[in-house]
Amino acid sequence: MKIVLAILIVVLVALQIRLWRGEGSLSDIERLEHEIASQTTTNAGLDQRNKRLLQQVSDLKTGLDSVEEHARSEMGLIKKGETYYLIVDKNQTRSAMAVAPTAQ
Repeated sequence: MKIVLAILIVVLVALQIRLWRGEGSLSDIERLEHEIASQTTTNAGLDQRNKRLLQQVSDLKTGLDSVEEHARSEMGLIKKGETYYLIVDKNQTRSAMAVAPTAQ
């Protein structure tokens, strides 16, 4: 009977050690839950970004207005009959010249 009791105590101690220190321990589970929450937040942000990008792709495929807008803002599109005006702010020009290195 004492041998059975000793074996049961050893098994209990081994299970307790595994519960507190081993793989699948309580601290391991808590760490994994924290990682899951962090990844869920990251995924939500990426999902929103993907939705915006899909909307932009859809706009570019279906409407010429968005294509024209991108061409105007990124490539400087000017249509026939339009006049291009460049408005220069004197303060910005002075600060840009002060920052720009001089060529020697």
